Amino acid sequence: MASTAVKWQNWAGNQSATPAAVARPTSIDEVSAAVQDAAANRRRVKVVGSGHSFSDIALAEDIKLDLSGIGTTLSVDLESRVVSAPPAMPLRALNAALATHGLALPNLGDIDAQTIAGAISTGTHGTGAAYGCLSTFVVGLTLVTGTGAVIRCGPDEHPDVFVAARVGLGALGVITEVRLRCVDAFVLHADERPLPLDAVLSGLTDHIGDNDHFEFYWLPYTEQTLTKRNNRAPADDRPLSKLRAWWDDDFLQNTVLGGLCRVGRRVPALVPAISRTEARVLTPRVYTARSDACFVSPRRVRFTEMEYALPRAALPEAFAGLRRVVESLPFKVLIPVEVRFSAPDDIWLSHGYGRESAYIAIHQYVGVEYEPYFRAFERVAQDLGGRPHWGKLHYRDAGTLRPAYPHFDDFLAARDRLDPSRVFANAYTERVLGP
Repeated sequence: MASTAVKWQNWAGNQSATPAAVARPTSIDEVSAAVQDAAANRRRVKVVGSGHSFSDIALAEDIKLDLSGIGTTLSVDLESRVVSAPPAMPLRALNAALATHGLALPNLGDIDAQTIAGAISTGTHGTGAAYGCLSTFVVGLTLVTGTGAVIRCGPDEHPDVFVAARVGLGALGVITEVRLRCVDAFVLHADERPLPLDAVLSGLTDHIGDNDHFEFYWLPYTEQTLTKRNNRAPADDRPLSKLRAWWDDDFLQNTVLGGLCRVGRRVPALVPAISRTEARVLTPRVYTARSDACFVSPRRVRFTEMEYALPRAALPEAFAGLRRVVESLPFKVLIPVEVRFSAPDDIWLSHGYGRESAYIAIHQYVGVEYEPYFRAFERVAQDLGGRPHWGKLHYRDAGTLRPAYPHFDDFLAARDRLDPSRVFANAYTERVLGP
């Protein structure tokens, strides 16, 4: 089950590790045995998924646990619309499998490469005033704790574990099964069009309230945005042509954007002019498609990212602070800023716990300096009650995070019970949760 490890790095290339060994269990019993062995020998285990976290949350410093052998198919209950999924199944595969059963997740983010367990453990989310993060669709989990015990948890079974483990940061146990409540498959009508920034911000209440899913991208050094509205539709009667889909999603969003980023990295003085040119050539796009095809966009241009969830009412002040940060930097920002919205939830370490949230995601092209940018925006966000996305870069620690989460100490108490020997700890969890 164990083998010698090789160097691992994440999608963005900003995190890497060479674990001492890799364990590849093929059953829950083998997961339990691996954890018990690690605990007995004072070693550490870290589950590693698809590598789509920008933070070091998934760095395996000792034993890397690969769960790809724990099941490959869904168990589907069509009457209840509940599916049981293996933890290492990528969201892309989950979406395709659900579609064959006439089902879908109610909401998604804009990337589908993450594993199911990795996505829920970090609080992955989409946008929509009526929707929380993907973890809010979870109705049950099977968890191997730090002692090797196997716990099934849900609203009526170990609810104290369930409320913590749905966004558990990999600190409470190894997720070996995820039970998800789905909805009937649906079609979205997508309306993507440029809009001046002041019109977006002044009409934000209507933009959010009048659409099932609303988000926008701001192009730095301009007064322009690209808005995206996705709404339920009765039929897929306006599909994109293959040529238009290739032109927009493959050529413009990846090939051209990548080329412009490379030019901007070599000649930073050109970046504002490039952004203004991009803003001028944005054109509307209206189409229908299966829900996951609308939610998800191909991402081949590599970048680093920080994202903060803020009280929705604080968005204008946070955005004004962000603009001041961008203008003050000694280098240029090459990638647009993304803004999304979510509903409150009751999960202890969810970024959306107890409040309507606005998410601001900032990015920088690979190979371009980012830390001063990210640190400066983090100061703006933290002062406004912001909570950092666990899977994206941030510089917070347990001392500064505790005031942001009303149940922070309850989560730590759950961690003490479930992983008393800190089998699942790494440098990241020690920073954000304490030793």
